Parts: sequence; C-alpha cells; structure tokens
Amino acid sequence: MQASADSTKMDYLWSNWKCQAIDLLYWRDIKQTGIVFGSFLLLLFSLTQFSVVSVVAYLALAALSATISFRIYKSVLQAVQKTDEGHPFKAYLELEISLSQDQIQKYTDYLQLYVNSAAKELRRLFLVQDLVDSLKFAVLMWLLTYVGALFNGLTLLIMAVVSMFTLPVVYFKHQAQIDQYLGLVRTHINTVVGKIQAKIPGAKRQTE
Repeated sequence: MQASADSTKMDYLWSNWKCQAIDLLYWRDIKQTGIVFGSFLLLLFSLTQFSVVSVVAYLALAALSATISFRIYKSVLQAVQKTDEGHPFKAYLELEISLSQDQIQKYTDYLQLYVNSAAKELRRLFLVQDLVDSLKFAVLMWLLTYVGALFNGLTLLIMAVVSMFTLPVVYFKHQAQIDQYLGLVRTHINTVVGKIQAKIPGAKRQTE
C-alpha cells in the first residue's frame, strides 16, 4: 500500500512538474518565465567567463549569504519583539526530500529503458541495418562537425536554452504556416529519399 501511495504521489508530482514546465516555455506567467529564463542565461554566460568550480562556489556563497542574513534578521526581530516563532526555515527543514527504494527503482528502470533503446538504435545505425537511416545519420554527423567547428558546447547550450523559451511561442502563434512549410519540406525529403532508395541496391527498407 505504501509503495502504491508513493508511486501515485510521484506520478502526480511528475505531472505537476510537466505542467509547470509547459507553462514556463509558453510564457503563461511572464514574470516567472522571465526570472527562470534570465537565471539560466546568467548562469550560462557566467560559465563562459569563469570555471564551473568558481560559478558553483559563487552561487553557494550568494545563497549562504542570503539565508544567513535572513536567519540573523529574524533572530534579531524575534529578540526585539520578544516572540518565539522558531527557526525561519523550519517548514523547509521538516520537508521530506528523501526518495524511497521503490521510487529509486522506478527511476532506475526508466533510465535502463532509455539506455537500452539508445544502444539498440546506435547498433542499428552503425551496423547498417537500414542503409538509408545510416546515411542520414552519417550526414547528420558530418553537419555536426561544422557546427562543432563554429560553436563550442556552452554556445550551443545557450542557443538551446534560447530556442526552448522562444520556439514554442513562435510555433503556437504561427502553427498553421509552420506546419504548411514543414509539410512541404517533409514531402521533398521523402521524394529525394525515395529516389535514392530506388538507385542504391539494398537501400529499400525491409518490410516487417
């Protein structure tokens, strides 16, 4: 019963986090999304100027400075007002944050599923189970060599974060036009792939 309750609770929390993430990416609360987006950009731009160790240390010092100052302020305020409200972070200190064995097993199973799926897909691509898919993968890797030569990892990460907070809104506002162009591109790609399959021996997909 306890395991079932924990699983239900985690499913509810995951669904809640997913809804919050969607709300952030679609800017449904402009102030909240602006804070999260700005914080991500500030962190990433900081990493372009300082080492990871320095950024983590500065963030930890900033958080400690805020919490220690607030704790001292509340203690002084309670002494002046002669009240006994207790520790200002008592609610957070008593909050349960540990994971149960069943929850850990659940996440481990999810991770195992993703790792196995990725391993099978990579094996299929590198051992050329489907020639067309392997050629597509080769073209993608070739393009990534140029991307890697132009941008470093942090720059790509910054671009990814900016895209995450902008593309969903753009797509939502111009969905019909974007779907139309994507359909045309997909049709053109399928036509080209079909011609390649017809000309290369063994390139046709095997029917299952």
